[in-house]
Amino acid sequence: MSLVYGTDASLGQALFGHAQLGDRRRTARLVKTFNQMQRHPGGTLPDKLSTPADLRGFYRLCDEDDVTHAAIVDAARQHTLRRIGESDQPVLIVQDSTELDYTDLKSLCDDLGQIGKGNKRGYICHNVLAMGAETGEVLGLVDQILHHRDEVPENETLSEHRQRETRESLLWLRGTEHLPADVKLIDVSDQGSDTFEFLEHQCRSGRRFVVRAHKVRKVYAGHKPVGPRHYLKEYAHSLPELGRFTMDVQSQRGRKARKGAEFIVRGGPGLVCPPHAKRGNHGDDPLPLWVVQITEVNPPRGEKAIDWMLLTNEPVRTYGDAYCVTGWYEKRWIVEEYHKAKKTGCRIEDMQFTTTARLEPAIALLSVVA
Repeated sequence: MSLVYGTDASLGQALFGHAQLGDRRRTARLVKTFNQMQRHPGGTLPDKLSTPADLRGFYRLCDEDDVTHAAIVDAARQHTLRRIGESDQPVLIVQDSTELDYTDLKSLCDDLGQIGKGNKRGYICHNVLAMGAETGEVLGLVDQILHHRDEVPENETLSEHRQRETRESLLWLRGTEHLPADVKLIDVSDQGSDTFEFLEHQCRSGRRFVVRAHKVRKVYAGHKPVGPRHYLKEYAHSLPELGRFTMDVQSQRGRKARKGAEFIVRGGPGLVCPPHAKRGNHGDDPLPLWVVQITEVNPPRGEKAIDWMLLTNEPVRTYGDAYCVTGWYEKRWIVEEYHKAKKTGCRIEDMQFTTTARLEPAIALLSVVA
């Protein structure tokens, strides 16, 4: 983070000096604690805070009723929104979720949701980051939602599913609640966000967006409902080739990194049809979007080819248009590094609190440190 402050201002002051915690002394403690953690982000809480007095001060801070997860995230959000306003480049708003595992905190088990395969307890932590579209510089945390996964009955009907306010598909909509309608902002999300409800919401948002498509959908060629309907995946692969590029592929899940992998880029308009079975609250009108298809050419033997299908409201008529949209989505990977920073770097899952009311503001603060 390339931030410059005068000698009388710290990053902690810029982030949290305006935090509304009910008492200026609490705000001062929050600023001091952040600055200490920023200098020593690794290890346990005693490793981060240099003296027992500082550690006790942090515990007392988290025990105050006015020191909540929402209050700390709101302060960080205000700082990020100011940085967005000062940015002279388009800004990516990247959403993604990760699990925070607190199964070992036995006293909290009844207050946490199921994670993993259902046998562990913790949060679905949904993060919203802002970053420069051209530089990839992280501007800050826009939002964070700590979600408790429901134990849903097996016989839940579609109508009951749509009306359930705790369904995870709503996290993507909630993650945009504090964003202005501004074409400077480009919402970027992975295939977990690929619901018609979210796509429709994004089309009405006043922002640009890129969503990695995952669901089986029907589309019309072009932006008018004429001619036959096609399956989206088949249609995307039938679009004209706009160009090719090479890119280094990072290693993940045991796969080897690949240098200079070649990709074909296809793109064009598509009218996305609503599903017959409504799993979300949305209308019946199709959505005029643009499709970008990125396919790896000749992957190494035994390796699965990278195959991205992106939906966007950014017009895609040329190779330059498609390459720009692809670059926006490619920067989404930074949020995965952010999750590593939280878990491996800041060891956010190692905190030992006895109530969620104390744990949650600590999660918010360490998330900003990360």
